[in-house]
Amino acid sequence: MSTGGILSTYFSLIKISHTIFALPFAFLGFFIGVKAVGSGSHLVLLLLITLCMFFARSAAMAFNRYADRKIDIKNPRTAVREIPSGKIAAARVLGLVVLNCLAFITTTWFINPLCFYLSPLALLIVLGYSYTKRFTLWCHFVLGLGLALAPVGAYIAVTGYFDIIPILFGWGVLFWVAGFDIIYALQDEEFDRRENLISVPVVLGRDKGLGAARMAHFISVVFFMVATWLMIDILSLSGGFSYAGLLVFTLLLIFQHRLVRAGDLSRVNLAFFTTNGIGSILFAGFLILDLISS
Repeated sequence: MSTGGILSTYFSLIKISHTIFALPFAFLGFFIGVKAVGSGSHLVLLLLITLCMFFARSAAMAFNRYADRKIDIKNPRTAVREIPSGKIAAARVLGLVVLNCLAFITTTWFINPLCFYLSPLALLIVLGYSYTKRFTLWCHFVLGLGLALAPVGAYIAVTGYFDIIPILFGWGVLFWVAGFDIIYALQDEEFDRRENLISVPVVLGRDKGLGAARMAHFISVVFFMVATWLMIDILSLSGGFSYAGLLVFTLLLIFQHRLVRAGDLSRVNLAFFTTNGIGSILFAGFLILDLISS
């Protein structure tokens, strides 16, 4: 296989495109931190944060593929993935996990002591998610917690301490991700039940599962509303862009739930990737625009 083919396969394995969900919120946490600390050049720090996001995301996704390799081969939807299809050996994927974990921890060392000390805990959360569906329906929320670290971690990278605003944004991310992951899990409800795997759709069924996703997204919007209001108030922003971003994000969530029905899962991928990807970029983008223009 050519070098280009190998890179293409590895990028497919780690689903590099899915970084679009968390990366905008990491940038948001960064710009909130910059606004909080005031003047100074932070371009190198932004690069380090971006590298941390890439390494952590790569480690988490590769480990998920490694941990689920024996399950994926039984599921027609996932049997084409890189390990079960034989494109990449499981041992190489595990090596990729170790390499990215070491790169992540090393990068945090160049940021600040708190990020470095918290890096093993962050990895424990994002890697540990892969096993949660074996024993709890809260697996969707553990995945959400992993992505919720993005705004909080980026803020800590800039300031060196915790703060309520990025934490509230993190809670919003947690419930947002949990909601759309529940929708995504609808595709595997029957398979998961046969394999004794646990998810909200398996435990509650499709109709109640969709109801749980709607509730998670409602809670997400509430957290984002409070976080946005506090950010505007405490950091003395104009607020126009921020509220516009919140409105667009909320409308996209509503649209997402109109795309998927218990009896029609044909548009799950559109709801999962397109609306959430666009939503994260626009929401974080509008808020960042408010931060840098005020």
